[in-house]
Amino acid sequence: MSKADSGDLFAFFEQAHADEEKVKAQQVEDEFAPLASRLRPKSIVEYVGQTHLLGPGKPLRTVLDRGQCYSMILWGPPGVGKTTLALLFAKACNAFFEQIPAVTSGVKDIREAVDRALLRKKSGIKTLLFVDEVHSFNKSQQDAFLPHIENGTITFIGATTENPSFSLNSALLSRARVYVLQKLTEDESRTLLHNALTSEKGLGPEQIELSDGVEKALIDLAGGDARHLLNILEMASDLAAPVKTGGKILTLAMVGAVAGRKMINYDKGGDAYYELISAFHKSVRGSSPDAALYWYARILEAGGDPLYVARRLLAIATEDIGLADPRAMTVCLNAWDIFDRVGAYEGERAIAEAAVYCALAPKSNHLYVAFHEAREDAKQNGDLEVPIYLRNAPTKLMENLGYKKGYRYAHDYPGAYAAGESFFPEELTGTVYYHPSDRGLEANLGKKEDYLKERDDLEEDKRYPKGYIGKRVKFR
Repeated sequence: MSKADSGDLFAFFEQAHADEEKVKAQQVEDEFAPLASRLRPKSIVEYVGQTHLLGPGKPLRTVLDRGQCYSMILWGPPGVGKTTLALLFAKACNAFFEQIPAVTSGVKDIREAVDRALLRKKSGIKTLLFVDEVHSFNKSQQDAFLPHIENGTITFIGATTENPSFSLNSALLSRARVYVLQKLTEDESRTLLHNALTSEKGLGPEQIELSDGVEKALIDLAGGDARHLLNILEMASDLAAPVKTGGKILTLAMVGAVAGRKMINYDKGGDAYYELISAFHKSVRGSSPDAALYWYARILEAGGDPLYVARRLLAIATEDIGLADPRAMTVCLNAWDIFDRVGAYEGERAIAEAAVYCALAPKSNHLYVAFHEAREDAKQNGDLEVPIYLRNAPTKLMENLGYKKGYRYAHDYPGAYAAGESFFPEELTGTVYYHPSDRGLEANLGKKEDYLKERDDLEEDKRYPKGYIGKRVKFR
């Protein structure tokens, strides 16, 4: 045996011993591990969530069932099972699981991990290298993996909470498939919570019962984050009070004490939550930016969904602000977009900015009222025919029947306005739904409307005589 071979053999046994000690240490640590770690699934059957990828016949389930693995990027929010999925892949393809946290690692750590993988490869042992928060690595650090992915030294799985298109370089993306993981649904969170309370590895031996509203509170506070759900449950379980019949009871107050935020009263109908939303809406409508911020903050501290507030702001933009300031819709949509693109921290602040803007924007519900009146007329007068001059004439027959005859093309007239024309059925001619207010942009729209009506009154070539009112017009 050459000196080089004996050196490699010694290094291999040394590495094998280190791997074995690492596994033993992990097994001892598991006994004292947090609830989320103790309940980590050992098989795909125990895994909760990601049914779009792991359901029967779905792409990743098929690969796992075959005992295969390839390099991939797992993109999704925190606490949805990215690390667990990587561990299941390592087990399925009988590979050693090596993990590097990108936040605290550098090129030196990457090289050392690859060296260990090379030693295992020489003895026929695969290495699955899992890199958490891979987006934290810069381009040169990401490039360091490329040759070792290509030559099969490692199977690379990277986890990221940020969009890989922006946070990872194209060379790495071309060598790994990207899978999008999603937050747990309410039903999936409920399943996970039930498992934690009944499992022998979890809180089963403590026989904990949940009082009314606790289940919903825990699920809402976690927001689809499995790890956060189990962490809150574990902390709250330390406060669970013994009951005479045996076991323990966990109340809303106990959950609130450890959740780091005040709990809203999660009653059966969720009335308290909707009271907060109502107070927020009325504050914005009432042009009180400070109260709007307070109620918005209360909603967040109670575990409410910021995007629910964003949706409510869009409703306010069309119901309470309307055409007095149509920019409000854009501000609200941009806030929602920022939340989706950048994340909760900046996104919550963007929604706060939209709330203040809407609170201080000029208010008008005139468009809101006009639209509802138009809908009511459409229900009551939905049988009225489209005037023949407003119909298209795509065929010669239709043209011969008089379709579009007499239609006055707006661009042929001064100001692109055919004064005196009617675009209603004759029975509704003269109807007015929309009356601009004297606030914000609507003040200018009102002036434009007055100008157009003045031109209508002066026009001699009208569709109908001056002052003509249709038979079904409701004066408003």
